[in-house]
Amino acid sequence: MDERRPGSWWAAAPLVALLVLVSVAALYALRIERTTPGLKAAPAKAPTMPNVELWLSTADRKLKLLQQPDIAMSARGSTPADVVIDVQKTYQTMEGFGAAMTDSSAWLLQNKLNAPQRAELLHELYGPPPNLDLNMMRLTIGSSDFSLDVYTMDDLPFGQVDPQLEHFNIAPNKAYLLPTVREVLSIDPEIRIIASSWTAPAWMKDSGNLLGGTLLEQYESAYADYLVKYLDAVRNYGIPIFALTLQNEPNFEPITYPGMRLSADQRARIVAQYLGPKLAKRKSATRILEWDHNWNHPEQPTSVLSNPDAARYIDGVAWHCYEGNPRAQGNVHRQFPDKDVYITECSGGDWASGINGELIWFSRDLLIAGIRQWARAVVYWNLALDENYGPHFGGCALCRGLITIDSSTGAVSRNDEYYAIAHFSRFVLPGAVRVNSTATDKGLDNVAFQNVSDGSIVLVMVNSNEDVRRVSVAEGKTRFEYAMPPRSVATFVWSPDQAVAIVRRALWWLKRVGSGTNLN
Repeated sequence: MDERRPGSWWAAAPLVALLVLVSVAALYALRIERTTPGLKAAPAKAPTMPNVELWLSTADRKLKLLQQPDIAMSARGSTPADVVIDVQKTYQTMEGFGAAMTDSSAWLLQNKLNAPQRAELLHELYGPPPNLDLNMMRLTIGSSDFSLDVYTMDDLPFGQVDPQLEHFNIAPNKAYLLPTVREVLSIDPEIRIIASSWTAPAWMKDSGNLLGGTLLEQYESAYADYLVKYLDAVRNYGIPIFALTLQNEPNFEPITYPGMRLSADQRARIVAQYLGPKLAKRKSATRILEWDHNWNHPEQPTSVLSNPDAARYIDGVAWHCYEGNPRAQGNVHRQFPDKDVYITECSGGDWASGINGELIWFSRDLLIAGIRQWARAVVYWNLALDENYGPHFGGCALCRGLITIDSSTGAVSRNDEYYAIAHFSRFVLPGAVRVNSTATDKGLDNVAFQNVSDGSIVLVMVNSNEDVRRVSVAEGKTRFEYAMPPRSVATFVWSPDQAVAIVRRALWWLKRVGSGTNLN
């Protein structure tokens, strides 16, 4: 008979161990002293300085997120520091990091890897630290440029219409996309999924085609129904959608892959009159994110958010990285501080600007700059592509995935963008808060966080220079120094109070165990 069956004391053992750990650490943290009458208490010892853990990557790829020897901290003293961290000054709460599970990515995972290989890789990508711990995902509603074919969920012969959506069907997603997403959810049931539509069905558009055109006003209500039916259809497969964008890149009309223009006035009208009220009546909340396009046209989301009838239903703004500067997202957030900021798409690729690798650009210009401009999440474009940048249907011919799966052998390689995101996703836990950290004039960019789970502080820093740069960091009553290698990315992690960190981490794990979250 197995004594470890549910209900036995073995089932409670992890909880018991954690409770013991909490109790012991709490006694230590509170410094409870036992004194004997008649004996003089020993003088208090000086507090032990924490060590700083360090992980490092270099643009020459000699180091790829490799842990380095710990750095000793010292008393802060009066000497000025290059970077000063103030945990009392806080900004946004982080949702997390991830990548899009495009049709191409899911197809490769299902068709080029066997079941054990796929399980191992998905656990590496979505499992808790020391895995990559991706906890965000983007799905396309219908096909995109990274699909094997062109389709929506309600395709009809030319000339026919279906305003009641009687022919709506998610059959195109059943072969490989939905099973892959369900495998990911078995690893992380709390993953947050953003869904974006590339185009309405052709019969709703003035072009009568999935490529190009715009939505006819007479079908705006039907289009809102189409998006809601998608939410219900995937939920029936156990896939909840955290947030929805009305249209991917609505200011661009592609001619080689599915897409359509959707003006700011149209988007505001659809949200205010149709989609917003429909979602507001639902028991399971799905957020609406506006824009879902580049930094170079902030007037577009500003226009929609200036419409109070639409803005009341909009939770945030989604941004892409291909044109403009992340300062735009910060400017829009400052105008509408109650609206969150998300980066929902950015791709690396084998283009001229990336000839020397993209570790530095993605770490500095996307992740650090984007987060310092209020992004709560950063979601890369394709999770996985093959060695030929596909499979894809039109669109980007040189885009890379976070990983590359060799279409002949199934071998997996991890690209620069994988390591850029890993410097954040492995250490900045969901619910972490961005805290203030001063900029430097040394060509060293940084952003800092405090994890709520254990109070640990995470500092990510990029040295864009071709030479070593020595940097000093101060936080609270402590400081440390480090010589950043040329063109490198570093993640520093430390706990200001080690005993309190043990208690908070144990309580956080207890909460997760109690909520039923998969910790394996």
